[in-house]
Amino acid sequence: MSTLKKSARVLPEVNFSDWGDVRSLHLGTPWIQGTMRLDAPYDIELEYVQRMMAWLLFMDPATLPRRHAMQLGLGSGALTKFCRKQLKICTTAIELNPQVLHACRGWFKLPADDAKLRVVIADAAEEIRNPMWAGNVDALQVDLYDDDAAAPVLDSAAFYADCRRVLSDDGCMTVNLFGRASSYPQSVAKIAEAFGADAVWAFKPTREGNTVVLAQRTPSRPGRERLAERAENIQTQCKLPAAKWLRVFKPMEPKLRSPA
Repeated sequence: MSTLKKSARVLPEVNFSDWGDVRSLHLGTPWIQGTMRLDAPYDIELEYVQRMMAWLLFMDPATLPRRHAMQLGLGSGALTKFCRKQLKICTTAIELNPQVLHACRGWFKLPADDAKLRVVIADAAEEIRNPMWAGNVDALQVDLYDDDAAAPVLDSAAFYADCRRVLSDDGCMTVNLFGRASSYPQSVAKIAEAFGADAVWAFKPTREGNTVVLAQRTPSRPGRERLAERAENIQTQCKLPAAKWLRVFKPMEPKLRSPA
């Protein structure tokens, strides 16, 4: 069973909508918090969510069976399902709202907890400081937005420093930065403060305005040939458009400006 840690917050109602063969999760508003294609429930449908898997570019494929992925924010469970069902790696998700978990299990095909899957109902800001996670996460995927989707719920240098502490030496964090507020440069500056400017990479924004930023626990600059080789393997083995990623994914410049 999933671990439960109660919160006193008033949490939004969770519902879903179907449009053709795509099901979307909502937190009491029209904003889409995640999607699933009904005929391919374990694939990743949204482009920005696919890009949250960019940490695979920095991992030797032979090491994947021993890796551990963690998601902060369950959403529709797309990343959690992909890591557990497609990559078959140990996966942990941290989610504040128990209704989101119930929705994912009832409407979005999220498997039950097992030896390689655990969902913890907790405040991510608190849970990420649990000593049991320190150095034990290889891929940390952060997608934390409230029902209004205005700006990241957790977005401080201290929070990103906590994220860095849970990563293994060659681990990576990917973060979805999206919102109606002009917070992107500030968010990236906070990530750089916690990880170091030379550890930060970023995609160009999607058409919808989502920008995925990646930060490495230990900075590295793999050559284009190595990245292209990894991308080809990801595309073949994982059915993700990784070759296209390399055209829109680069190390951040020292001034950490928003990618054009």
